[in-house]
Amino acid sequence: MIKKTSGLAAAAALLMLGGCASMSSEECLVSDWHAIGYEDGSRGYTADRIGERRKACAKHGIAVDFPSYRAGHDEGLRDFCQPARGFRLGSSGGQYHGLCAVDLEPRFLDAFRTGQQLYSLRSNVNSTDYQINARKNEIVSLEGMMRDKEAALISRETTTEERILLVADLKRHSVHIGELEAEIMELSEDRLIYEQELRSYEAVLADTGYY
Repeated sequence: MIKKTSGLAAAAALLMLGGCASMSSEECLVSDWHAIGYEDGSRGYTADRIGERRKACAKHGIAVDFPSYRAGHDEGLRDFCQPARGFRLGSSGGQYHGLCAVDLEPRFLDAFRTGQQLYSLRSNVNSTDYQINARKNEIVSLEGMMRDKEAALISRETTTEERILLVADLKRHSVHIGELEAEIMELSEDRLIYEQELRSYEAVLADTGYY
């Protein structure tokens, strides 16, 4: 069981989890190192994370309770190293640092890799959407430039030399828009494939209990 903390100790623990560089001596004294270790372990952080806290408290001449931290960290890891957590970590694009015990790691890794595959398939769809939208935005920008150049082309103040340059620019923009539209069509076809792959994988995941 995790040791209970007073309100002040719990608040100090939360402060430490958020950032250790400016800890006060009181925070170092009242912090529940077992609870902090548990939080770090349950989030998949390595025990090396306590190094920053050690430095911060050392400035006040206070040593952290590493045995309590380590015990809490080990407990937290037992909760972290569950298949459901592994799947969430992988599907969110997180990294696994090889912290799970040998009795828990195989199932955790299987779930983690399953989640990684889902993350990869989603990334394919999202990346393609981004590329399509970027090209659409570029087309909108080019069309705006073309309208300005067309207006300048028919202006009485525009010289012959300027009209020649404007016509060349309009032709270049038109060609570029055509290229972008072709790219959008190709990307849209890719996206359809990625979407189908994602939906198929999600259907498989429905039977795993992870998704």
